[in-house]
Amino acid sequence: MNYVLKNLPIRTEKPRVTGFTMVMDKGLSIREVENFLSANSDYVDIVKLGWATSYLTKNLAEKIQVYRDAGIPVYFGGTLFEAFVIRDQFDDYRRVLEKYDLGFAEVSDGSISMPHDKKCEYIRILSQDVTVLSEVGSKDAAKIIPPYKWIEQMQKELDAGSWKVIGEAREGGTVGLFRDSGEVRQGLVEEILTKIPEEKIIWEAPQKEQQVWFVKLLGANVNLGNIAPNELIPLETIRLGLRGDTFDHFLGDHPL
Repeated sequence: MNYVLKNLPIRTEKPRVTGFTMVMDKGLSIREVENFLSANSDYVDIVKLGWATSYLTKNLAEKIQVYRDAGIPVYFGGTLFEAFVIRDQFDDYRRVLEKYDLGFAEVSDGSISMPHDKKCEYIRILSQDVTVLSEVGSKDAAKIIPPYKWIEQMQKELDAGSWKVIGEAREGGTVGLFRDSGEVRQGLVEEILTKIPEEKIIWEAPQKEQQVWFVKLLGANVNLGNIAPNELIPLETIRLGLRGDTFDHFLGDHPL
């Protein structure tokens, strides 16, 4: 850091299990990735190439290599997995992961209807070769999943081989964990935490107010995802109590 400030929360260091930040890349160019990493590589743990943007990304292999050279793993968004599965191309999907030498994969069912046992089977198969992140929740704002089902599905997916489960919010933060206004479904989150260890969950929280809410609830080292590249350092300041939204949260008994 550039100077010393006392009484800051202790942030975990990479490679992190908690305090994990997943950044969503929605189509950055290679030059933009290089610029992004020059300022942010210490704060990003993994990058998701959002939904199926990798299908259209030019120089995809070279772009992935730029992230890899910085020690940052990359994975394709779960919508791409769903796009292959709905077309009966799961084996093709596995070959794509192999082609780009990806060590992570996301399994989701936010856009398609799939028996949960089948989703868990995909997790079991993929986890033999890669680290699986599985996403729970629907991208349909009208589909409200009760808390007990979130818990049941998260636990079954962890048991099937998921490394972490992701709470769905989309890139806008208006579905799944959140109401269409962006407000956190607080009761849902708190009930999930009664059964699922917090270190096993990545909460998608693209909006600043959502990030603040989770940091205040679970501390500086909460796992957060779907963070825009230009919001990564602002998020770190929220985690450290260096932004007005959390300024007093970590000061404790250290008033002026």
